[in-house]
Amino acid sequence: MRRPSKSSPPKLSADSQRLIGFSHAIAQAASRLEERAWERSLDALAQKLLKNNHQDTIDAALDHVFKADLDAYDSLVEAIEATSESCLIEQDGSQFDALLIAAPILAWTRFTIPSGPIAEDMRLTLAAQLGAHLLADGAHLAVAPALFSIDQLPHTHADTFALTRRMAQAALKNSVAQFPAKAAETVPFLADTRYLLATVVVPAGTPMFRWQMPQNQPNVITDQQQALAQWQAQAGPSIVRLLPGCGIELLLPEAYYIACREADKQIRPAAIRAALHYLTHTLNVAAPELRAIIGGFGDDSGDAQLSEYRIGFAVGTQPEIVYGIVWPLYGEEDDGDLPLPPEQKRPIEIITTLLQEEGVTSIKRHNTRFPIEFCDDCGAPLFADDEGELVHPEMPEDTPQGSEHFH
Repeated sequence: MRRPSKSSPPKLSADSQRLIGFSHAIAQAASRLEERAWERSLDALAQKLLKNNHQDTIDAALDHVFKADLDAYDSLVEAIEATSESCLIEQDGSQFDALLIAAPILAWTRFTIPSGPIAEDMRLTLAAQLGAHLLADGAHLAVAPALFSIDQLPHTHADTFALTRRMAQAALKNSVAQFPAKAAETVPFLADTRYLLATVVVPAGTPMFRWQMPQNQPNVITDQQQALAQWQAQAGPSIVRLLPGCGIELLLPEAYYIACREADKQIRPAAIRAALHYLTHTLNVAAPELRAIIGGFGDDSGDAQLSEYRIGFAVGTQPEIVYGIVWPLYGEEDDGDLPLPPEQKRPIEIITTLLQEEGVTSIKRHNTRFPIEFCDDCGAPLFADDEGELVHPEMPEDTPQGSEHFH
């Protein structure tokens, strides 16, 4: 997902300053009524900027408030995301709520994870399964005629805004939304996410999902779990045909940004398992013969949270790092010293447990914070070796060539 730019200087136009002012006002509101009043003002301004494709104005405000007030930043980014992934549209004198949703598919393979166009009969099948198992009665639905990689998703909030409205109109007209004939190139990974995009349209103020319907509201969590299980069981065989040669896991289809964030988190364990499967088979070694070297990477500032862990793999007693996995850290994930609830594990504990479950017994963690550095030639991330030197992973020269990349 998009993050605030660290390099571009703020360009605070009048509209940027208004966005910042509204976000501070929401964060400091003393009542729910006041908060909602400020939210309406912020939403109206955000919609105007998105409609006119003024993404630079929005980005400048986000960059500024991120550095000044994280509570206000949360209010602002939530408003921008909500305004871009949903809308109110009119047709024949009636008003409708529309929401862009994503159905994430975690996939892993030693080969290539497909993306791109979906045959019309398959699109209609998936649309019927979404409607039957997840959507409220009477909802209209438009399913995009393609599976998307993260590189092919909308790049900006303004792009998302335009897509939401285009697909909402398609849902009401029972037509197929048009997409560019040639999608962006996709970087191949051993484990990655594919997204089925759709827009749900319902009469304004009525439920969109089954768990929102009045008879289901006291059992929301149970109904969501049941909906996910039905989606996995019914749509799974269709998705398998779209992604041949891949292991897959279907996540709950949800509002676009929430679904994408959840997929970003859930793909990380799959990336480790896929890497170890690839290494053991390609190098013809058992998992206990591999060593894992873990380093925490982040800004030079000692007060900042880590941005990611990088896990390098070596074989036996050889010092060379042959492969690596990046484990990004999101939101409140932190490996600081504050105590956590007993049921919550720190990311480093999750990583270590995953490696051990996959048979890796030699695991080293560096206590040093490393700068986020990449190869000057190819842009690949650098990983810490046993001595704490940042190096470029290199597979042995006699390794069969493939399309594997770092995740």
